[in-house]
Order: sequence, then structure tokens, then C-alpha cells
Amino acid sequence: MTIAAPHSYDHTVIARRRAARNGDLTRTLKAARERLSARGGLQPNFERELLVQHAAAIQAAAIVLPLPVILTGFGLSIFTGPLPAILWTGFALLGHFALVVVSRRFPADNLTRAGITRWSRIFLAGHVAAGLSWAYLATLACAECQPLRFELFQFTVIFLAIAMIAMVSSTLRAVVPLTFLPTILVLGYGIVTTAQPMASAMYGVLIGAVPFFAFVAEMLRRASIARLKHQSEKDELIAELEMAKIMSDEARSRAEEANLAKSRFLATMSHELRTPLNAILGFSEVMSNEILGPIGNESYKDYIADIHASGQHLLGLINEILDLSRVEAGRYALSEEAVDIVAIARDCLGYVRVKAEAKDLVIGAEFEAGLPAMWADERSLRQIILNLLSNAVKFTPRGGEITLRVGWTAGGGQYLAVKDNGPGIPEEEIPIVLSSFGQGSIAIKSAEQGTGLGLPIVQALMKMHDGSFELRSRLREGTEAIAIFPNSRVLEVMPALDEYA
Repeated sequence: MTIAAPHSYDHTVIARRRAARNGDLTRTLKAARERLSARGGLQPNFERELLVQHAAAIQAAAIVLPLPVILTGFGLSIFTGPLPAILWTGFALLGHFALVVVSRRFPADNLTRAGITRWSRIFLAGHVAAGLSWAYLATLACAECQPLRFELFQFTVIFLAIAMIAMVSSTLRAVVPLTFLPTILVLGYGIVTTAQPMASAMYGVLIGAVPFFAFVAEMLRRASIARLKHQSEKDELIAELEMAKIMSDEARSRAEEANLAKSRFLATMSHELRTPLNAILGFSEVMSNEILGPIGNESYKDYIADIHASGQHLLGLINEILDLSRVEAGRYALSEEAVDIVAIARDCLGYVRVKAEAKDLVIGAEFEAGLPAMWADERSLRQIILNLLSNAVKFTPRGGEITLRVGWTAGGGQYLAVKDNGPGIPEEEIPIVLSSFGQGSIAIKSAEQGTGLGLPIVQALMKMHDGSFELRSRLREGTEAIAIFPNSRVLEVMPALDEYA
């Protein structure tokens, strides 16, 4: 039976990634198709957005633009009398309100390519109709006025009108030249027929102002397109980041669920294995001690001893798996109390001394004096020290040295360190050694096999104690494992209080 994640998880991830890639390809092809079908390489969604901005600009100016028209009509009445001024003002306001009505009826959503072209032409036709009022203004004359006064008035008003239309309608291409084309024809005719050189010069300036402001409007339009492109790219990046975050969250959630399922499976299987294994150990011990009677055959005694030793080894491995699975599943409870780390370290040295002497290893101890008690789980602390010492005994060759040190840290905490002069661990293999079921290449070749859970268990227990674990090693020089407890775990020694008299 495997503890790997179900195949459906892998297929789901692969299908999701394939769908994401296909979606990216579809969007890319669609965007390229839209660019090829668009005039000048402009995408339809950009043209639609420019039309939306154009309609919004007209609606925003719906209240403001009538004011200069009315003021112009008032000024015109001074030169031409009230009737021509009223006619021109009404004509100009009618064209303006027609544009406003068109902009309000403009459907901002769900515009097709044909709809974009159609509404662009409608807007241009509206601007041309509104521009007839400025051509009408250019046809008016004032016979009773002093020379150039009325012409100067016409020049000022039409020039401002050209600039105003260029600013307001810059998002729609060719608005300025089409709007003032009738005005240009009238001004051109005026240049030919007028006898005043100054008036001809002013008419020429107005004619030249139309292409100039058309160029300015085109530059503003291109700036708007650039802003739209940047906004579109930003929106796409945000959407991709959000999709990547969603996929990452889903993958992390699936990984956490798979890890939790693995931990639960290991805990359950470890419990189910320990029950018959304890029976095997108990029966083998009864048979080895010949409690129910002599065995007689020495070979059977050897077999029984092998069964008991193998069972003990298997029980130790199962206990390690069970401990790690409990920690990962969050079901490992600490029973914290005031403990003496030095006393626990001395006890642990006694447990491993027999194995160390069997390999001719020298075990030394360096304990700082006067260490106060520490608030920790005694069972976990004992397991940390035993795991580190057992690893050192296991991987140190015959005749080697092992040192167990306990003392203060620079930050006021306490530490315990186990150092050996064994084969060491290559630097690139340290993350492997610290991972669950991970073993270094040299350790695999030179030492007995294990589960590879000793150091991960130490890491997990130190994390539960708010501490840290460091593994320092040099190839062919040895390894030092350091467990550091924070100063918040160290219990302060309270001074004795004098009795009151």
C-alpha cells in the first residue's frame, strides 16, 4: 500500500496547468488576430475604450461648452445685431446638444467590430454637423464695423474653438480636420476675396491652426492608447498573479491534506504494527528466559535472540515514525515542567555508553556549572539528546571521539551540542539529512541503516520548544549538532527572602 497522494491530484494539477497554457495560447492568438484585423494595428477593445472616453468627454462638457457659445453669441450681437447672433447661437447649441444626445445613446458595452466602425462614423458626422456653425460664423461680416475689428473677433473665437475641440475630442481620430473642413473652405474663399492683407493673414493662420491642432489631438490620442496598453498589460499581469496565487494556494492545500493524510496513516499503521510486535517481543523474551521450561536446542536459543533483537530494532523504528507523524499531525502534546538539562544529559550518556564502548569510542562531557532549570518537556528533551548521541555513535568510526556539551548561549538561553570526529556530511547533503527519511551518501555506505527520522524529529521537537536546531559539518572532519533553547525557557533563580522580624 502506498502513502503517495492519489493519482487524481496529479491529474488535476496537470489538467489545470494544461488548461492554463491553452488559455494563454488562446488569448495570445485572439489578441494577434485582433491586431491584424484592426487598422494600424489597434485592437478593437482599445478602439472601443477610446470611443467610451470620447462619449464621456462630450457628456462631461455638456454643461460647460454652452457657456462660451452663449458668450460668443453675445459678442456677435454687438457686431452684427441680435438676429444673426441669435440664429448662430441657436445653430451652434443645436449641434452641441445633438452630439450630447448621440453620446448618451452610445452603448458602451458589447460593441462588435462593425458597431465600433458605425458609432465612430456617427460621432464624426455629429462633429461635422456641429462644425457647420463655425463655418457659418466665418461667413458673417460687419459692414459698419471699423476695419479688422470683426475679423479679429472671428479669428479669436474660431481659434479658441479649434483648440477646444482638439482637447475635448482628441480620443476620436480626424475630428478636428473634418469638423473645421467647411470653415477652412470659407476662410480660403475669404483670403481670395478680401482686400485687407491683415485679414488674409489671420485667415491663413486659422487655416494653418487646423492641421496643427489636428496633430496635437493625434498626439493626445496616441498617449491615451499608450495608457490603455499599459493598463491592459498591468491588468493581465494582475490576473496572472491572482491565478498563480489561486493555483499555489490550491496546491499548498492539497499538499497539506496529503501530508496530514500521510501522518494519520503512519500513526494508524504504527499503532497497528506495535500491537503484534509487542506480543512477539513478549513471547520471545519468555522463551529466551525459559520461563515455561527449558528449550534444549542451542540453535533455537540463537534464533529467539535474533527475533527479540530484530523486534527491538523494528519497535524503535516504528516509535520514530509514530513520533514524527504525531508532531506533523499536531497531536504531540508537551508535558512541560521545570527540568535540569544537565541531569538529563548525564542519564542519556549512560544509555549510549555501552554501545560506544563496543565501538571503542571515547565519550566526553562538558557541562557548565550553575545552570538553572529550564521549562520544557522532559520526555522530548531526553529524546532530543538520545537521538543526537545515537547518531554520533552510529556514524563515528571505531576509536573516534564524541563530546556532549551543555551551557549558556550568548542571548541568555541554554544549548546542548553533540560533536564527533566522524566522516562528516557534504554541505550540499545537509538539507537532505534534515528532511524526513533523508540520509547522506557517506552515512549510507559507512553506517547501519535507519529510518532517517532522528534529526527531523529533533527539529520538530525544538520548534515546539520555540528553539532552533543547527547542523554543522565538514567532510572528513566531523559533525556538530546544536540544539538551542531561547532565554524565555530558562527559569530565573529567585533570591532568598529574609524573614521579617
